[in-house]
Amino acid sequence: MSDMRAKVRGYIIENFLFGQGNDLQDNTSFLEQGILDSTGVLELVTFLEETFSVKIEADETLPENLDSIDSICAFLERKRKAAA
Repeated sequence: MSDMRAKVRGYIIENFLFGQGNDLQDNTSFLEQGILDSTGVLELVTFLEETFSVKIEADETLPENLDSIDSICAFLERKRKAAA
C-alpha cells in the first residue's frame, strides 16, 4: 500500500469510522455508505491540502474526486502531475 493510500485510509478510519474500518475497501463509496456528509467533505479537503501540499478548488470537490480511497488517490496523482 502506498504511503498516500495509507494516510488517506488512516484518516478516513480515524475521523469518520471511529477506528472501525476493517471492512473498508479502497473502492467503497463514502457517499453511498453514509461515511461522509458535506461537512466531512470539507474536513477531508483540509486534510488533503495540508497533508499532500495541494490546493483543491471548490469545483474539484466532486464525488468522482473524493468518493473513495481509490478516487482520492487518483485525484491527488493528477494534481501532483499537473503541478510538476
